Amino acid sequence: MIAALPALLAPPARSGPDSGSFPAAVVPAPAQRSDHTLMLAVRDGELDALGELFERHHGRLFGYLAKLTGDRSAAEDITQIVFQRMLKYRHTYRDDGSFTAWMYHLARRCAADHGRKAQAAPQATDPATLHDHVDEAPHAGLRAAARDDHALLHAALARLDRDDREVLLLARFQELSFAEISGILECSVGAAKVRAHRALRQLRDLYFRLRQETAE
Repeated sequence: MIAALPALLAPPARSGPDSGSFPAAVVPAPAQRSDHTLMLAVRDGELDALGELFERHHGRLFGYLAKLTGDRSAAEDITQIVFQRMLKYRHTYRDDGSFTAWMYHLARRCAADHGRKAQAAPQATDPATLHDHVDEAPHAGLRAAARDDHALLHAALARLDRDDREVLLLARFQELSFAEISGILECSVGAAKVRAHRALRQLRDLYFRLRQETAE
């Protein structure tokens, strides 16, 4: 009965053009908090906010780590470790920081730690980890050619030195700014641009070399 009181106390509804009724007020949806705001909340003790950050970023982070390490299983483990370290070192997040740059900085450190523990060089990257941009045209030959080009690009990426592959992944695949990349790699913006340009040139050379080899 208590739940029904508001309806009982409300004045009778009036109908018609001169009823004088007003449309119900539209309640705006709450604004989505930015990554930076969420991480500040985590730092200040709102630990549940880390769950939303995980939902937003774990997919891209896993993709980056899978390409960097060449090991999907290791990438899954490292992704979990990155978010664990976010929680552990949340007090180090700065008020003027970039969450994305900070996340990839942690990811880079975690991947390096994992590599030292495993004492193994990165293996050939699994083509399934790259985003597939295959043309959806019905012709099977076109789709097969696109898959072949995709596999060649992946093989070329796997042949790059780890440092070159890393800067290229950050610049081209994760689309970070060079200001963010310079912070992650702990170098100047100019040096980050030079490294990315050099890595892209080497990737192109490797790709066309592999393409020529497969055509012979």
